[in-house]
Amino acid sequence: MIDAAIVGCGLIGDKRAASLQRHGARIVAVHDVDTGRAAAMADRWGGAVAPSLDALLEARPDLVVVATDHASLCDVGATVAAAGCHLLLEKPGGRTAAELRQVQHAAERSGVTVRVGYNHRFHPSFLRMRELGAAERFGPLLHVRARYGHGGRIGYEREWRADRARSGGGELIDQAVHLIDLTRFVTGDDVSLAFAELRTDFWAMDVEDNAFLALRPRRGGFAWLHASWTEWKNLFSFEVAWQTAKFEVIGLGGSYGVERLTF
Repeated sequence: MIDAAIVGCGLIGDKRAASLQRHGARIVAVHDVDTGRAAAMADRWGGAVAPSLDALLEARPDLVVVATDHASLCDVGATVAAAGCHLLLEKPGGRTAAELRQVQHAAERSGVTVRVGYNHRFHPSFLRMRELGAAERFGPLLHVRARYGHGGRIGYEREWRADRARSGGGELIDQAVHLIDLTRFVTGDDVSLAFAELRTDFWAMDVEDNAFLALRPRRGGFAWLHASWTEWKNLFSFEVAWQTAKFEVIGLGGSYGVERLTF
């Protein structure tokens, strides 16, 4: 049995705790700066409420899930890795590449595994798309065209995502990074940046509310991605065109609508 601990007991941390327990892991400790939120998680999933990160590590978990805001991800992650615990960092992993390298170096010294929570590639539609298209049975890639967006709500500009010091950026680091990861996943290779425009079109904030990206997969083809915080309601659409076939994923479940794969 895996002994797991959670740092950050909000919505995402709670989802990870539920999934871990469903797959046979045991929650041994939880920690959050909001002790009431940590206590509520412990009531739901078990484990001790740790008053500090050091106290959580004293429980000797095999795995630690870090689900804090972006500003704390790498500081906590580097400490956890240095302590010899395997680590799941929620995306984007950190605000900058330099921050992430701190985690990388700590993990290399300790010999632990670190993964960043790009969970969209594990949705059934994308697993099936990768399975069908990985052998390039449909000829070369023509293009990827994808959209991902949050529905706007009153006060959005005052939420933590709009604070560059806490978030590290706007819609690019929030949802567009999922589109980049999915493009790499379904094409089976890395990509290079051909063009980008980050715009603040609506919200009074110092980060972008819309991100437009053009990418070139190394195996050929082209990808056009748009992530937006100015949708009327939550939206997800991901299309992949090969020479003789096309895949389209609409929806992700929940507020994004039923997930559907068309082939």
